[in-house]
Amino acid sequence: MENSDDDEDVSRTWENINENIQTSAKVSLDLDEFKQNKPWFDEECLGFLDQRKRAKIQWIQDPNQSNVR
Repeated sequence: MENSDDDEDVSRTWENINENIQTSAKVSLDLDEFKQNKPWFDEECLGFLDQRKRAKIQWIQDPNQSNVR
């Protein structure tokens, strides 16, 4: 039972150290959480990008005139 208390103390200490390092890094590097700077980029844009990616892959696999369109 004595070892389990030591393990919990070590885990708790490590969590505190990790949290302090991350907080200090954010403050000293002036990092904020991820902010989306492009409000116009939405699910519709992602859909078009996915469609373009699939078309490009299809064209690479079979480069003929019908796949160009």
